[in-house]
Amino acid sequence: MPTSNVDVMILDTASLYYRSFYALPTSMTAPDGHPHNAIRGVLQTIERLRDMYNPRTLLCAWDTDWRPEWRVDLIPSYKAHRVEQDSATGDEEAEPDELGPQIGAIRDILEAWGVPVVGVREFEADDVAGTLAQAASQAGRSTVVVTGDRDFVQLVSGTVRVVMTVKGGMDAWPLLDADAVVERFGVSPPQYLDVAILRGDPSDGLPGVPGIGEKTAVALISAFGSLDNVRQASGSEPVEKPLTPRLARLVVENAAYLNAAERVAAIRRDVPIPGLQEVIMQPIPGSASHPQTWDNLLAEWGVQRFAQGAVG
Repeated sequence: MPTSNVDVMILDTASLYYRSFYALPTSMTAPDGHPHNAIRGVLQTIERLRDMYNPRTLLCAWDTDWRPEWRVDLIPSYKAHRVEQDSATGDEEAEPDELGPQIGAIRDILEAWGVPVVGVREFEADDVAGTLAQAASQAGRSTVVVTGDRDFVQLVSGTVRVVMTVKGGMDAWPLLDADAVVERFGVSPPQYLDVAILRGDPSDGLPGVPGIGEKTAVALISAFGSLDNVRQASGSEPVEKPLTPRLARLVVENAAYLNAAERVAAIRRDVPIPGLQEVIMQPIPGSASHPQTWDNLLAEWGVQRFAQGAVG
């Protein structure tokens, strides 16, 4: 059973609205007939998370820049498969037509409620969440990050845990502390980043080192302790097991990729968030901060009942 009375809960908001959109049918509609399944799902998820963890502060990390140019400059394939060309606005993230309007409405609803929606140009929601989590941890506040993205495992520490939105009902969503990360992935939270860099991540367009998959990456990082140590051992002779001459050659040949991937795959903890210390201490509003806007949005999208549960 999850631990209740968490100080800070940080939502990877995009992860939740995509999950809700695909988990619930588009036959769930607003009064004007447009689908509201993603909005409804996000509100219901927030309600259940509040019941389970009773957070004092709720923060929504937002993808203001889902594919920052500085990451693309380092690895051009980064998220390239998700790009949709738009002649008016340039490259945008491909998304279902029925979801687009709901994304804006979710943000508007959260802001009308008064929950901080935090996004910063040139940084992804991952980086925003990482910075919020570190600040909360440094302030001595217990923190839970909710996401479907395994990259967030690298944030787990003594005061930061991660809820993974795996398939199935919310009761099946694991709450990962450091011990649970080791049990689930075979490495510690800091080492998970090194594993991800070696094996790559097709969902983010990270190629990885050819010929090194999940099991081999875990074995190498477990044996040598870190990617730096693996790289150092790969340049030495004779190579130590579980390295082989072939694996060592692959690591050395892909040095440029590894240098870039260490910067691209690492979640930033230094995003310039205005009023950061105040944000991580803000209590969840007990009612809408902007009631007229709130009422109008809920009526427009037909989600009054679900919003009342999330806020109550």
